[in-house]
Formats: sequence, C-alpha cells, structure tokens
Amino acid sequence: MEEMDEVGSDADEGVEMEEEGADEDGEKKVYVPGIEPLRPGEELEMDRSAYRMYHECQTGAPCLSFDILRDADGESREQFPLSMLLCAGTQADTAQGNRLLVMRMYNLYGTEKEKEGEESSDEDSDDDEEDEDKKPQMELAMMPHYGGVNRVRVTQRGEQSLAAVWSEKGQVEIFDLRSQLEAVHSSAAMTAFVKQQKEATALFSFSGHMTEGFAIDWSPTVPGRLVSGDCKKNIHVWEPQEGGTSWQIDQRPFSSHSKSVEDLQWSPTEATVFASCSVDQSIRVWDIRAPPNSMLSANEAHTSDVNVISWNRSEPFLLSGGDDGLLKVWDLRQFKSGRPVANFKQHTAPITSVEWNPVDSSVFAASGADDVVSQWDLSVESCDVGARVEGMKDLPPQLLFLHQGQSEIKEVHWHPQITGVMISTALTGFNVFRTISV
Repeated sequence: MEEMDEVGSDADEGVEMEEEGADEDGEKKVYVPGIEPLRPGEELEMDRSAYRMYHECQTGAPCLSFDILRDADGESREQFPLSMLLCAGTQADTAQGNRLLVMRMYNLYGTEKEKEGEESSDEDSDDDEEDEDKKPQMELAMMPHYGGVNRVRVTQRGEQSLAAVWSEKGQVEIFDLRSQLEAVHSSAAMTAFVKQQKEATALFSFSGHMTEGFAIDWSPTVPGRLVSGDCKKNIHVWEPQEGGTSWQIDQRPFSSHSKSVEDLQWSPTEATVFASCSVDQSIRVWDIRAPPNSMLSANEAHTSDVNVISWNRSEPFLLSGGDDGLLKVWDLRQFKSGRPVANFKQHTAPITSVEWNPVDSSVFAASGADDVVSQWDLSVESCDVGARVEGMKDLPPQLLFLHQGQSEIKEVHWHPQITGVMISTALTGFNVFRTISV
C-alpha cells in the first residue's frame, strides 16, 4: 500500500477564473497562463479554495496514457472519501523497464478549509490523528510489458475487464486485467500476484498494422468491438469472436487518410459508425458497412495536425484539438460545410487531449503542451457573465477553469461515475481533482 500526496509544492496551482496572485505591493492580481510570463523570482501558489478535491501521485516511469475502469460503487458519486480504479501504461527509458499498471486510489478526501486562529495542543493532536485517517492511499499492481505504451483503453465485456494497448513495438495487444484487479482489492491476492511477477501475457495481439500507432477505441455499443489506427494511415476494425479470447480483423484497412491516424472515436449511438482524425489535417466519419472509404470528411479541419477528438454522448457534436492550439466543436448535422460551430484559442501550444463531460453535454475539458488543463461550458453566453476582473475581459465566457502544476500533460479524463472529478497524466505524474467550477 502506498500513500499518495494530498497536496503538491508551491509550483502546483489552479487558476480558477477568480484566482489571484500578488503583485509588487502585495496586492493580489489575477494570473492567466499564456498572457504574461512570470518574472524572475515570481512563483505561483496553489489556491486551495478553487478545488473541492486535489491529490497527486507518481508511478515511477511516467504514463503517456491511462483509462478509468468502471467499478461497482455506484453512479454520480460525490460523498468523500472517494475511490477509483485506473489502468495505465508507462514510457520508461528502456523497453524492458515498462509496466502495465492497475491502480486503486482510495480514501480520497476533499480539500479542507484553512483553520483560523491558534488552537490548543490537545486539539492539534486530535487533528493529527484525523489527518492520518484522511491520508489518500493507493494500491498498485504492475505487470512487466516489453515496449513503451503509446495508448491504453479499457472496456467491460461480460465478466471480463479488458485493456487494449498500442505499444511502440508496433502491435496492438489485448490484456485481461482480472489478476491485477483482484490484487488491488485484496492483500492476499496482491502477495500472490507479486510472487508470480511475470511478463504481461496478451490474450490476443495483432501485428497487421506493420508500424506503431496511437489511435484506438472500444465500441460503447457492441461489447468487445475495437478500432485501431496507425502512423502510416491505416485503420482496422476488430470484431469479437465467441469465447472472449479472439478477434476477427479485416486485413483490408479503412484508408482514406493520407497521413498518420492520431485518434479514433466510436459513435455513442450508431454501432457501425466511428470518427478519426489525422496529421493530414482532416477529420473523417466512417461506416464499417461501407469500407474502405469514409462517408463524411472535413478536409481542412485544422491548419496542422489534428491530434485528438471526442464524440459527445448525447448531442451530435465532435470536439477536436490540433497542433495549432485550437479547440473546435463540430455539429455532425453540418459537418459537410467544413465549418465548426465553435472555435476556441486559449492554449498556446498543441492540444494533447480533449474529452466531453460524460454527464453534462455542454461541458468539456482539454489539455495542452502548454502545461494547462482547461475546462469549458458551451452553455455560458456572453450576457451571463457579470463584471469581470481586470485581465479577464478578453477571455471567452465559456472558459471555466485553468488547472496548472504539471509538466508535459498528455491525457485527461473525466471519471464516468464521480461527479466533476478529472484525472490527468503528465511527465510529473497524475493529478486527481475536482474544481469549484464543475
């Protein structure tokens, strides 16, 4: 069992849209990333009041990618302490040094209000005991995995918890996570698991891409159906077979892209439809009943690589993020026009991850190579915003929150069962947080 850090150093900070720093006179002022650089000797301090919850943890080698495993603890949870299950893959210095991880974080409490005034030593010792009880905990079950993990995505298929892994060795592998999940829930199972400590053995693997890739997604409507895309330009659809241990993969790829396929997303409502984005600057929508070409495309969706997409669960909207630092919202009913219905330029570097909130269809989050996670709400209109603090006037009213403190943020996900909670992974580890905005 490992203890997680509840709060990081002074370098970790959240900039909520009312958060403030201090200027030379000790006056507090708003700090907005990307607008004005910090001066020598200045540093940002985290405003804890901007977070309902904030924790951070490290897993040894950094993880480029992770996904959240659904659990049996119920939907729309808000009560502290919280717990969650994550699956992640490392990017270590050597191929042999990599791990496929399952993490159980638990005993996660919210951020406490700062206590006012001096207290007696008796009260202090009571507080120390209480603080000890409220320390966040983590169980970690690691399997050696040869090759760095580019992307990992998980799904439930019947009783199986499956992870699809794109690795730098040019294969897509499927792993059954049962033994790791048992280990993080039981100390006896963990002891047995650690004793075995053998290389992760794939349930199934596919080398037909003939090169490495990043794009991968499980179908939310057909259990076990998968789509994978590679750095050449090819996309393959996987059909699950009886028995749960094999997949049928059409050797003829979907091939309308001219460059690397960066991300894939199944439609949440139509079982045969998926979307893709590419270094060729396009976003395409496909139907697996009509190979090998796409049905719809926005050919110049961004002015450079399109890195990531997310398909809204309840509205016909696609969200995209590109190397141009832009976030764009596409209405699929008007997709052929090639014009997005919304366009946001807040990040000052390439977008690395985007995701719609699983419950509130107007809310989404993004991360960028500028070390910022942004939260947005499309339902906010200009007239909804009252008098804004100096320095905020030029910000889009839909921008809710800017979270900082991590270096090289690679991926963000909303927890599907815990209201408003986000997890982000970066070179410096994981952040688990809920802001006061969502």
